[in-house]
Parts: sequence; C-alpha cells; structure tokens
Amino acid sequence: MIETTSNATANDPAAKSVNEESSVESTPVSHDAASSAMPKEETTRGRMGNLKGVRIAGTGSYVPDRIVTNEDLAALGCDSDWIVRRTGILQRRHAEPDQATSDLCYEAALRCLEKANVSVDEIDLILVATITPDHPTPSTACHLQRRLGAVAPAMDIGAACAGFMYALVTGAQFVSNGNARNVLVIGADLMSRTVDPDDKKTYPLFGDAAGAALLVPSTKDTCQSSECNDATNASEIPSDGLLAYQLGSEGCGGEMLCIPAGGSRDPIKSGSEPSVSSYLQMDGRGVFKWAVRVFDESAKDVLRAANVTSDQLGLVVLHQANQRIIDSAVSDLNVPPEKVFVNLDKYGNTSGASIPLALDEAARDGRLKEGDLLLLCGFGAGLAWGTALLRW
Repeated sequence: MIETTSNATANDPAAKSVNEESSVESTPVSHDAASSAMPKEETTRGRMGNLKGVRIAGTGSYVPDRIVTNEDLAALGCDSDWIVRRTGILQRRHAEPDQATSDLCYEAALRCLEKANVSVDEIDLILVATITPDHPTPSTACHLQRRLGAVAPAMDIGAACAGFMYALVTGAQFVSNGNARNVLVIGADLMSRTVDPDDKKTYPLFGDAAGAALLVPSTKDTCQSSECNDATNASEIPSDGLLAYQLGSEGCGGEMLCIPAGGSRDPIKSGSEPSVSSYLQMDGRGVFKWAVRVFDESAKDVLRAANVTSDQLGLVVLHQANQRIIDSAVSDLNVPPEKVFVNLDKYGNTSGASIPLALDEAARDGRLKEGDLLLLCGFGAGLAWGTALLRW
C-alpha cells in the first residue's frame, strides 16, 4: 500500500491536509526514544472505552483454494520483485467466479463454532464486517444466518479494513451488557472483485478471505499475578474483556481510499459506463503515512488507558496491509518482531478479513497462550481505525 498514485485527493483540500499532516508527524522514532513508557499527554485521537466480562471462545477462517503468485501476475505486467520489495506479499487467494462473500463467511463460521464447541442454535447475534457484500441488500449477515440455520438477528458493518474491529467492539457490547451470550463476529471481503487488473501497483496488493471469532461471557474478575505476565501493577489490570479500546475516524481523508462509483452519489446504470471509476482508488503514500501515525498514537492511547506497557504484550496483530507499514508502526512502539504476527506474505491485504484471519492462524500456530495480552489494530478506508487490548 505504497507508491500508488491516484487523483483521488487532487481536488479535495481536506484530504490533502491529512497527507500534509501525515508527512510531518510520521517521522520514525528511534528505539531509544520509544521506550515502553506511555506518553504523558491525555488527549486521544478517537473515542476510548473498555468492556468487561467478555472473551473470545474460538476463532475460524477460510481462504479460497486458488493461489495467485507474484509470478502469475507477471503476465499482467506486474513486477514480482517490486511487489515483494515494496509490500512483502508473495501470493494471495482469489475466489472462484461462483463464490461470494457469504460463502467464505459460512466456512469460517463453521470452523469457529466447532473450535468454540458452540452449536448454531446457541448464536444470539451475527455481525459481518464487509465492504464486498453479496448484494446491496439483503445483508451478507442475513445470507449467512439463513445458510447456518441460526435464529438470531444479523447485520453488516461497513468500515473496510477497520471493519472487524468495529464489529468486535459492537459484539462485545452485547455480551458485556448481558444482552447476548454468543456473538458471532466475522470479517470477510472479496477484494479481488474491487481492484482494476490494469492498475499494476494496486491489483497485486489484495486477496480474498474470511475470518471469524465467537464472543462469550467471561466470569473472571481480577487478574492474579501469575496470569498477568509478571506485570508490576498486576492487581490493576482486569483479567478479561477488552481492557481498553479506541474507535476513530477522519472522514476528511475519505477520498484517499475509496471506490467512487456504485453508490447513490454515482450509481452504475445498466448499459452505460460509470462517470467515475468503479474500482478501488488509493493514494498509497498518503495512506501509508496516516496508517503508521494512527497506529502509533492509538496504540499508546490504549496501552496507557489499560495501565499496560508495550513490553508486557504477548502478541500484536495489525491489519495486514503492507510489511513496511507493520515494521514502521511496531518499531515506533518498541515491540520486538517476534511478538508481531504477520501472514500477509501468503494472503495479501484481505481488508475486513485481515485481523481475524491472522488471529485464527496465530491461535492454531500456538502463538497465543491463555492470559496473554493481545493488541489488535485495524485501519483503512474511511479513514477509520480501531485498536483494542484484550486478554486471551
């Protein structure tokens, strides 16, 4: 998600101001300066909160069978070496023509429910974070509800690459408040359907996938010292739930990452060419700078709110957009590479599926142990972001 050019911000002063601000504030911080101590400032970029009495009982994911390598894209004129050097992506998955987003959601949901040992009839709520729904209406979540045979309300949440984080916080509200016991949260996108094959710097970045997590109540109240990663202030750290989270948006940068056609502003009419592009448009440089900055600031806000330092983290899972974004972001936070989970080399940027896909793979690989502090962050179109600290 770098070095890509577009005209999306050319005539939008507000969007350009985000770029200009990013270029000033995204200066890398040295490891000496980026100590584990949180900044003293109490101001935050987004809305803060915390939710007790909730945990993730299981995860699941699904990716299409079709693997598209960088070498496969060479036939389209894409430079394999450039892709690896600038993004870290080696391959991605593309759905078959007869597959839709709900098909991937269904497979991920089955795996998640099996892992959590929860039956379909126990689901109280279904949330699907996607920007590539099967249809404008009904929602993809309703398609999934029908196919699962669940008796539960279902709705989509559209926040692009931050979508899973928005859905996770929304679902956690229901559980924490006692209004649901089993909330199925899914992030899924078929991004291969949104990008222009002729855009040699954007098309190779994206792939298709779905990831799921099941939220359930937790009965733990306090964190015992043996379960708190030897935290200095262990008794002050809650033992479960979203210990702290932040959701935020900066709509002034919306045109930095958008699909202009297809909505009520510029509908696509049958038999005619749209007046604006129906493909994803991205200002890669601007998004890169913004993403690094927003993760650095929101992560520090969340850790400070939870009274946790970066060296106490068990694992960090960021939106899998670009290896250089991830490296720069965690360097500023002073987190060692071995605590950062990365799988974008295999799947590319899967938008709303990115975090739950990585989370499920990390769990299956044994990278998460009970009691670990887990930092999640999704960021992207909107511009929007969500960052949360939770205990596994």
